[in-house]
Amino acid sequence: MADHSESLIKSLIKKVKEYPRFSKGEIEKFCWMAVHEHKHGVLPSEYDIREIDEDLYLELLQEFKSNIH
Repeated sequence: MADHSESLIKSLIKKVKEYPRFSKGEIEKFCWMAVHEHKHGVLPSEYDIREIDEDLYLELLQEFKSNIH
């Protein structure tokens, strides 16, 4: 797994928490949305199938879960 900068991870965590209707029960969805927005510059549409940086997604998810933000 690639190591992404701590500042990138922190900024994505902040972004996740600022999404409307953010819920810790759906953290996987919100982390995916943030990584998608980071890569493509826009939030995903309902049936968006564009690839994301899976390593970044997993790193963000792990960081979020391990620190219970």
